[in-house]
Amino acid sequence: MLRLLLPFLFCFSLVSGIAQTFEVTEVPSNLTGSISQTLKIPIKIRNTGDKPQFFIIRLSDEDLKAGQKGYFCIDGDCLESGITEFSKRIEGGVSLNGLYYMLETGIVTGQNNLHFEVFVKGNAIGRQEHEVNINIDEKQPKNVVFKSKDLIVHDVYPNPVSTTAFIDYELYNEQMKAKIVIHNILGSSLGEQELPYADSRAKISAEDLTPGIYFYTIYIDNEGVTTRKLIVRR
Repeated sequence: MLRLLLPFLFCFSLVSGIAQTFEVTEVPSNLTGSISQTLKIPIKIRNTGDKPQFFIIRLSDEDLKAGQKGYFCIDGDCLESGITEFSKRIEGGVSLNGLYYMLETGIVTGQNNLHFEVFVKGNAIGRQEHEVNINIDEKQPKNVVFKSKDLIVHDVYPNPVSTTAFIDYELYNEQMKAKIVIHNILGSSLGEQELPYADSRAKISAEDLTPGIYFYTIYIDNEGVTTRKLIVRR
């Protein structure tokens, strides 16, 4: 009986060891979006072992609905749409940051699930599976005032504003420095608001501004890319 158990115990120990050499965090379980929107799904992997390993990140290509497109991005560089698997070397004790999956929701409403697998290259026994439930509704996206592969900024709301306004944005490049600068009609700066990579909404306080017409400019790496009107009304 012991001879029969020994191979099983050895395999169980091997699988347990593999499963404990990495962990996957920051993958959301549920996301809600609108039609014609781009959703960002972060995936953070930590190599908990003491040696470098190559990891495979895979998405089931059957999860995408008709009209939807998805692609992996890392450190601001995105793979072509349709590539559902790639590998990345991670040093021992190091976390892989800046990895996310981009989903273009298309024009079909409803719910679908994305299934991600992460495992050590060459051995899928200790793989970790993560499911992301996505609900797409009919709500139209806010007006986009600036769009690039690294940054999407939506128009300020409410506008006119009385006390506080908001700007929604999606920043896909962790290395990029983006900010909003408020200025009057003469061009004098009245304040600025950073757009952190880890956030998706900026708050603009108008309490200290007298009623009138102002402007906000989007800056990328200290270079203005677009300017829009902001109206303060009491």
